[in-house]
Amino acid sequence: MNRKRLSMIAALVVTGAAALTGCNKDGGAVNVGSDGRAIYKIGFQGPLTGESSAIGVNMENGVKLAVKQANARGDLPFHVEYAPSDDAGSPDQSPAAAQKLIDDEGVVGLVGPAFSGAAKASGRLYSEAGLVSVSHASHPSLPDLGFRSFVRSVPNDSAQGGAMVTYFTKKLQTKKVYVVDDKSEYGVGLSKVAEKQLEEAGVEVVKASVPAKTPDYTAAATAVKHSGADALIYNGLYSDAAPFAKKLKDVGFDKPKIASDGTYDRKFTELAGEAAEGWLLTCQCLDANVDPGTKQFAEDYKAEYKTAPGLYAAESYDAANLIIEQIKSLGGDVRREAVLDKVKKANYKGLTRQFSFKENGEFAGNGIYLSEVKGGRITLKGNVDTLANAG
Repeated sequence: MNRKRLSMIAALVVTGAAALTGCNKDGGAVNVGSDGRAIYKIGFQGPLTGESSAIGVNMENGVKLAVKQANARGDLPFHVEYAPSDDAGSPDQSPAAAQKLIDDEGVVGLVGPAFSGAAKASGRLYSEAGLVSVSHASHPSLPDLGFRSFVRSVPNDSAQGGAMVTYFTKKLQTKKVYVVDDKSEYGVGLSKVAEKQLEEAGVEVVKASVPAKTPDYTAAATAVKHSGADALIYNGLYSDAAPFAKKLKDVGFDKPKIASDGTYDRKFTELAGEAAEGWLLTCQCLDANVDPGTKQFAEDYKAEYKTAPGLYAAESYDAANLIIEQIKSLGGDVRREAVLDKVKKANYKGLTRQFSFKENGEFAGNGIYLSEVKGGRITLKGNVDTLANAG
């Protein structure tokens, strides 16, 4: 075979490859489907394995459902694919998980990282790549770290910690509160907010840090029982809240107990059993199973996954659709930087809330909800401010 013929074959190969790949200067090269339409990927970074995986799977399912429905509608001039990356909820594993999505040139936006420690550990990488991350991570400091790609999709922990205090001081009129964190970035941040606002309200505070994965919570529960506190705040994840709740029940601590959104999951009630009864749970999220605005979503979710939507499933669905809507608005000029710019300037009405963001990526709205475990089920009570001011 002569050189001329080889050159012609090589040219044909290159031409064929070009038909399958679209060039994107910002590292967002996209594949093209058999119908000639571009394929853009929506990533997700969160805990898909490990003790916190129930929360990650909730979020992942929300993103996957949004992607599936967007393609099924048939009104997009492109296709959407889902790209997962598991960080096990760990700051140590977060950079590698982020790099996986960054290296996939088809990914033009992602939902996540799910947790604050993971978001802090990978924020610089996403910013350098110009890859927008629409995150439910709630530590108040995240928007101030200079991560230009970080966008928060929920109120931060200053709002959630403040809501706990509002309910305890206004509704229950507590005088002494025991505040426990799990020594994580998330738990410590929330506890600092709660402690500060409790002290400002004239409430006595007892503070303790009990590391996640503590083998035996007997000592921690006993300390709470003998502290004289008339209420407890726990800031951590359901996997630790459950054994702690069991020990609190064993030692006879029957005062009001409230936990943050990391505990707001069916797994808490499953793992804690009867010890979960009466616990109050705060969340920036809506309960998709009871809110009228998410009724169709809940039905679709159940049909797809054979289970009810859990913590942040609906918010993740909204976040994915927010990104898809911004891609659509670009009219074909879909570069990572362009998607980032569009998302940060978006004013998008989702199922769970109106999404808009401050210049630093902070969520522009508010709204914290309170639920209670009754009969083994997490039952929505309502908006914390409304409940606290109802008298």
